[in-house]
Amino acid sequence: QVQLVQSGGGLVQAGGSLRLSCAATRCTFCSYAMGWFRQAPGKEREFVAAISWSGGSASYADSVKGRFTISRDDAKNTVFLQMNALKFEDTAVYYCAAVDASYVYTNDYDYDYWGQGTQVTVSS
Repeated sequence: QVQLVQSGGGLVQAGGSLRLSCAATRCTFCSYAMGWFRQAPGKEREFVAAISWSGGSASYADSVKGRFTISRDDAKNTVFLQMNALKFEDTAVYYCAAVDASYVYTNDYDYDYWGQGTQVTVSS
C-alpha cells in the first residue's frame, strides 16, 4: 500500500516562502495523480492544488493562484508545493493526497491515500 510522507512546513512571516514535499513510498512504478489540501482550525478541509499523473496539467484554488506552484519529480516519486507570498490566511495543516488515476482531481473524496499533514503557520 502506498504511503505518503510529508516534509517541509513551519513558521514564516507574511510575504515569505515555504516548500512542502510529499514522497510516495512502498510504491513501484508509481503513476498517481496528486493533490494538496489544507485545513485551518475550525474550518473544513479545502482544495489547494492538484497535478495530473503526467505533470502536464495542474489546477489551483483561486485563493492561491499565482502564488503557489505544484510540481512533481517522478524519478523521486515526490510532489512539491512551492508557496510564495504567503499570507496569514494560508495558515493551516497541509495534506498531500494521491489517487491511482491520470487526471487532475480537486475533490478530497477522489483521493485514496493521504499524508500525515504538516503545519504551516504564517505570522502577520
